[in-house]
Amino acid sequence: MSNRHLGAKLFLLALVCYFLIPVWWLVVASTKNAQGLFSGSGALWFHGFHLLDNLHDLFTFNNGEYLRWLGNSVLYAVTGGIGSTVISVLAGYGFAKYSFRGRNLTFALVLGAVMVPLTALVIPTFVMMSNAGLTDTVWAVILPSLLSPFGVYLMRVYTSAAVPDELLDAARIDGAGELRTFLRVALPLMRPAVITVLLLSVVATWNNYFLPLTMLSDSKLYPLTVGIGLWSQLASSNNGGGQSLWSLIITGSLVSIVPLVVAFLTLQKYWQGGLAVGSLK
Repeated sequence: MSNRHLGAKLFLLALVCYFLIPVWWLVVASTKNAQGLFSGSGALWFHGFHLLDNLHDLFTFNNGEYLRWLGNSVLYAVTGGIGSTVISVLAGYGFAKYSFRGRNLTFALVLGAVMVPLTALVIPTFVMMSNAGLTDTVWAVILPSLLSPFGVYLMRVYTSAAVPDELLDAARIDGAGELRTFLRVALPLMRPAVITVLLLSVVATWNNYFLPLTMLSDSKLYPLTVGIGLWSQLASSNNGGGQSLWSLIITGSLVSIVPLVVAFLTLQKYWQGGLAVGSLK
């Protein structure tokens, strides 16, 4: 028994190291200047501390280009994440608690959409946005991010299990309308799933690369993912500052994950609450 537990603990420790070592390298590399970054010694440990200088160079490079990209990423992630969550919550609640003609067929189409890779939809989406005259605008990134088939699926499954029909019927008997029943009775019970869908939507939009790369040609509208990719191309071609630009790329990559870490830590208790409720159903 003890040997089996020891093996499981070693396996979990190996997984932790597998996921944390790249993050640790990113933190360490962000504290080095260009010479220390390419010195080839001590890749996983600190040699000098230039993080503040790197941050200053990052935020002032090319007239604060990184800050503009950071603001764009926040705009896309917040707008797309909240919009996607609202649509997923309403659609999932409707699928779970209302009977209407074609419900099963429509939900089957939603499940089918979950199976389609997002990259396969980028070109048709680009053609549609181009015909609507929305390419090279923020709407070309925000509007496609509002649709989350997996979010709809997750909300329907959770709502079916967490919101009793009897409770909704009791609210209706007491005179509450459908909107009030949803807002006052159902929505508080759905809160853990709502937070989960919000986190997934924000992370997906924040990390989205191919969609904004296809939709946008103006670098002022780029999110961080595309902007850092642009810097990587410049650094690789030695036309954008060479080694010093790589320092900015690594520091910018570290800064780009901070908002996601903060979001997860802030909303963690609601997310864990959703997992606990689901385990008891």
